[in-house]
Amino acid sequence: MKESEMFIDKAPPLEEDISSQSISYWKDAWMRLRANPTAFTSLFVLIFLIICAVIIPFVSTYTYYETHLPLKNTPPCSRFWFGTDELGRDIFTRIWWGARISLFVGITAATIDMAIGVFYGAFAGLVGGKIEEFMMRVSDILYSLPYLLMVILLIVIMRPGITTIIIALTICGWINMARIVRGQILQIKQNDYVVAAYMLGASRWRILFHHLIPNSIGSIITTMTLTIPAAIFTEAFLSFLGLGIQAPIASWGTMVSEGLSALRYYPWRLFFPATFISVTMLALNLLGDGIRDAFDPRLRT
Repeated sequence: MKESEMFIDKAPPLEEDISSQSISYWKDAWMRLRANPTAFTSLFVLIFLIICAVIIPFVSTYTYYETHLPLKNTPPCSRFWFGTDELGRDIFTRIWWGARISLFVGITAATIDMAIGVFYGAFAGLVGGKIEEFMMRVSDILYSLPYLLMVILLIVIMRPGITTIIIALTICGWINMARIVRGQILQIKQNDYVVAAYMLGASRWRILFHHLIPNSIGSIITTMTLTIPAAIFTEAFLSFLGLGIQAPIASWGTMVSEGLSALRYYPWRLFFPATFISVTMLALNLLGDGIRDAFDPRLRT
């Protein structure tokens, strides 16, 4: 056998598969989120809280407004797992009704902030020029105003309630999202595929909704995840001051406000709502950090 034929026989077959399996952007982000035990545990904690907030008020023996005056300020026991308040209302049931209010306000306010902020920031970053300058100066003026003071003033002017709180939270809450999205759009629109789309005659709106916003989705989701705990904390703070959810509706903020005066003699009335606020805030922030790392393109392998 000739030397050249021996070399050909030893050569690997042409059809040998030497390429690795391709992984999509979303699947890669999900895999890296699952590899983060802190963020994944926080996700399960939040899912558990949401499920309990939906189910427990329906199956509970008591309601959030039902009073049992002879059993007022009862410590935690087999009948009342978290004890009762000054009117004999079951704190366990009121905790999960408060979870409904707090999570609904936080998620709704963050969703509206995302919708307004994404459109405003993406449009400003796309059009550029004097229009962008004017739009960003308007947002800078609103951003310079004390956020909490604006929310309190709006609630004082309007009638207190869930709708008023959501409106107040979204008046200035979208600005941070708009600034982040604008920065992403300014960076992405310099890429070659966006320039090629312009050269091929694609309209600005097509480029915006098919190229720019989809490639900014990582930053958008991360910012929204970190906006939810801020909205929940603001709602609890306003309810604590008496400017938010009004009695007899249960809210974590109102329960903390009511329990603070009884801290010395009935500490469970403050301990349970404060614990749930702290756990929810911590889980949302840890999940937001995990999502930020999962969507970071610099960490992709």
